[in-house]
Amino acid sequence: MSDPTVVLVHGMGCNAASWTPVVCELALRGHRVLAVDLPGHGFSARVPRGYLGPQDPAALAAEPSGMQGIGTADDVAAVVDVLRRAREHGPTVLVGVSRGGLTLTAVGNAAPELVDRLVYVSAHCPVQAGPAEYDASPENAESLLGSVAGLICADPAAVGALRLNWRTADPAMLDALQAALLADGTRDELLAYLHTQDPDETLLIDEDRVRAEAATWGRVPRSYVRLTADRALPPALQDRYIAEADALTPDNPFDVHEIATSHLGVQLHPEPLADVLRTILTR
Repeated sequence: MSDPTVVLVHGMGCNAASWTPVVCELALRGHRVLAVDLPGHGFSARVPRGYLGPQDPAALAAEPSGMQGIGTADDVAAVVDVLRRAREHGPTVLVGVSRGGLTLTAVGNAAPELVDRLVYVSAHCPVQAGPAEYDASPENAESLLGSVAGLICADPAAVGALRLNWRTADPAMLDALQAALLADGTRDELLAYLHTQDPDETLLIDEDRVRAEAATWGRVPRSYVRLTADRALPPALQDRYIAEADALTPDNPFDVHEIATSHLGVQLHPEPLADVLRTILTR
């Protein structure tokens, strides 16, 4: 059997660039790997003009988003197209981080025959409820993401997207981002990562598509990489996702691995994740 192709799916406000260190590390270890830009992200993003240069807060709050009308169905279609082409060369392993887990599950529901394994890296994996209910759950109470809500710089209903100003220079907000996303990293690493972020994210999450279905998603082998130092998606919520998924398909439980790192540290310092993925790929 041919070696698998690893397809990496980014999280909220991100794009394929967020996976660059992991792509390089896996490629240098001899693996076939690529990272995808979901629709409206990366080179297909329409960057609000008020976000550029010295920034124009009024324009940033008013300019319609290029993400309008883009949602879960578009993400699934884009990833399915990549998987279909990749499977011409052998098996595929689909890896997602954070919000990318919603896309993994939706793809597993829609096209399980195209995926040989799903790998969730501290990623959302709704089973019994919708994403908003998990966000409000006791298991998510220790998340520090609420402390960075001040990044929202436009009324989502007015611009048609969730718009975040990742280019903030507010020291207090940068401290909050550091604590929530990269407590085990440096300020320079945080700023470099934020520089690659896309300001707009879709509001259109199809809750029926992103909830795991036993008959389709549930038959795909799956792994979960717990990030024990994650302060954005707490270990307690990661464990709830694992437990509910295992209860849904007890004959096909998660294969669980652990890395002691933060939400962004898993991508910026890729060796531990590459070690885990190598174990998964070569079993």
